Amino acid sequence: MNQNSDNHSCFHCGLAVPTGSHWSVVIDGVQQPMCCPGCEAVAQAIVDNKLEAYYRQRTAKAPSGRDLVPDELQSLSLYDLAEVQQSFVKPVGSMMEASLILEGIQCAACIWLNENHIRRLPGVISANINYATHRARVQWDPQRIKLSDILGAIQHIGYRAHPYDPDKQQLLLEQERKTYIKRLGLAGVLGMQVMVLAVAMYLGDWSGMEQGFRNFFTWISLLLTLPILLYSAHPFFLGAFRDLSRLHAGMDVPVSIGILLAFSGSAWSTWNGSGHVYYDSVAMFVFFLLTARYFEMVARKKSAETTETLIEAQPAMARRFNAETGGEEWISQASIRVGNLLRVRPGESLAADGRITDGRSSVDESLLTGEHEPLVREVGDEVIAGSINIDSPIIFKVTCTGDQTVLASIQQMMEQAQAAKPPIAQLADRAAGWFVSIVLLFAVAVATWWLYHDPARWLAVTVSVLVVTCPCALSLATPTALTAATGALTRLGVIPATANAIERLAHADTMVFDKTGTLTVGRPVLVNTWTVDDVDAGYALTVAMALEQHSEHPVAHALRRNGIATSITARNIEQITAAGVRGEIKGESYFIGHLDFISRHCPGAALAAEKLLPPGCNGTLIYLSDSKRLLAAFELDDTLRADAEAAINLLRSSSLDMLLLSGDHARSVRRVAETLGIADFYAGQTPGDKLEKIRQLQRAGASVAMVGDGINDAPVLAAADVSLAMGSGAQLATSKADFVLINDRLTALATAKQLTQKTLRIVRQNISWAILYNMVALPLAAAGWIAPWAAAIGMSASSLLVVANALRLTRPDGND
Repeated sequence: MNQNSDNHSCFHCGLAVPTGSHWSVVIDGVQQPMCCPGCEAVAQAIVDNKLEAYYRQRTAKAPSGRDLVPDELQSLSLYDLAEVQQSFVKPVGSMMEASLILEGIQCAACIWLNENHIRRLPGVISANINYATHRARVQWDPQRIKLSDILGAIQHIGYRAHPYDPDKQQLLLEQERKTYIKRLGLAGVLGMQVMVLAVAMYLGDWSGMEQGFRNFFTWISLLLTLPILLYSAHPFFLGAFRDLSRLHAGMDVPVSIGILLAFSGSAWSTWNGSGHVYYDSVAMFVFFLLTARYFEMVARKKSAETTETLIEAQPAMARRFNAETGGEEWISQASIRVGNLLRVRPGESLAADGRITDGRSSVDESLLTGEHEPLVREVGDEVIAGSINIDSPIIFKVTCTGDQTVLASIQQMMEQAQAAKPPIAQLADRAAGWFVSIVLLFAVAVATWWLYHDPARWLAVTVSVLVVTCPCALSLATPTALTAATGALTRLGVIPATANAIERLAHADTMVFDKTGTLTVGRPVLVNTWTVDDVDAGYALTVAMALEQHSEHPVAHALRRNGIATSITARNIEQITAAGVRGEIKGESYFIGHLDFISRHCPGAALAAEKLLPPGCNGTLIYLSDSKRLLAAFELDDTLRADAEAAINLLRSSSLDMLLLSGDHARSVRRVAETLGIADFYAGQTPGDKLEKIRQLQRAGASVAMVGDGINDAPVLAAADVSLAMGSGAQLATSKADFVLINDRLTALATAKQLTQKTLRIVRQNISWAILYNMVALPLAAAGWIAPWAAAIGMSASSLLVVANALRLTRPDGND
């Protein structure tokens, strides 16, 4: 539909534009008239979400937006429009799933509050919020609840949710950082002045100070502390108000009560002209607590950038190549379609997945795979979105776009792993919530005791009790470490895809490997062909290729790569998992696969195979027959991965038991096992055999990690305690494993195992420290042995220690 619009009709809905109307939106660089604020809001939302293509492709005007807006809650209904949801909502079966950013999150308690509040809404299936990025994934039943209702419910408890946009997220994080710096700067500058006056009053208590000077100093201190209280401490009060309004005791509640008690008691003493004042303690509370929050926020920003780097890797524009004219044109990311030809020059990123049709170049895939060595790609090779072309121009045909690309699959797995909480994180969250309630009750008891025994000290001791406790450290212990570990694993090229994958890999004590495509490169080559006397080798190969024409198994690829063209067509092809293929050629049934499979359909095949094959065959043997006799045998050989031996040695040094399960024949499996030093191996295994072996190990008490190529190993991967799939291309997009090795480096698997073990150690260290600190600090503060200012330092230092300890996982090698 033509975008041009006259000045008398609304560009969005087509209704007449009132005389003197000032409503308009810039669409594709043209100021377009709107008839009302509703249409203006809808159109602006479409533009903000980069969906201008809607106006170029629509076949009719949109419904009028006059009944939407102007009320803020009514404006949320804009997000129920399909064209607006297109960029951040996707269907999951009959459900819908949105990716949102939450504003106003201050601590882990805010995460808990929002998750539980959203999950209680009728029609909401799940809600998970990533503490590091404040990114939420919400799934709901569109027949029972609208997205606008969910956004309104979030807004009702004092938070704001926006459609996920990486640019907006970075903007919000940067705004948060600048705001923290302002609050921190004010607390620091004014706090230093308050401290100077406090030192003067402390010295005056020893040397004698006139009451008039002392009163003057206290009033000046009150005036200097007031901006700290009203501006710098605002995040703590806002968080406490939200928690209390929902009858929930969050981490900001004891802190806010402590600050208000200290300030109120000091203000009362200032008004009366007698008693102790604690303005210096208030200033230090706020300054040190803001410092801890600032560094925690910086750590979250760093973790978020790990994920956002993947998103930013995909360019917004691409050059579409016209094969007929040889020309090219710039198109947007949203306009790329499967089958398009795209030209990429050196230094540019690829905008989609595809297969090279012209040119040869080296490609940097390090951002996605962690492999920094450039890889040579030529005609026929697959390339993935987000990788960088280095040497020469290439042209590739698009095979996947948008959510179907390898880059999108990696991003989705990271989001799912970071958003969902493993059991250890859920336990820490529940413990922190109970802890705050216990602390508040304990503070009331302490205040009552001191009021009765030493009224002059009750305020200082109660403030110390409220401030010195550190539920923050307990809640930060697990999510900070898991977020840091996820980023470190991603840089290794090992993507965790499930919430508790890290914990389960750390506990695994037995590693089970598939052979083909896992320990070997998965690209077998045909090395020998034997046929019965009256069958030509070329004919046997063409029949085999016809049967395997639609198979994605490595053996099928090896047969199709032999270079012999075929015009034979097989019909009624049936693939039998881990056995072979059956098909019909000119009305005759043919079979190709393992000898057991062939023998079931061709009497005498086993005996014929013994006569056909010369001694000393060590490769993988595939047989071809019709329903009457054996026709040919093909020997294929596969090479070990270059780092297989090094990886096995590293895993062995971690005291892991190792097992090799393969569907290949005994000679080939034995050769691989002996080369790698794996003593326990089994050949000729069907998926059912492998599954039973895994269950035997589990019944014996083993925690099994299964490593496979994801093609024929899906049942076994699902049955293992933790599963790891070698991932590339289509395999990655469809993998259901707990981890995916996107760079296919087995040494990365060994490093990942060590990193997950270190992650659990750090989580235990953090939780142990948080518990030990609170067990020691709380009684000392209740006994009056910790001054309020020292309580603020202790609480902040405890939180910083937990964050700093978790950030050790972000080091490039993941080691200490």
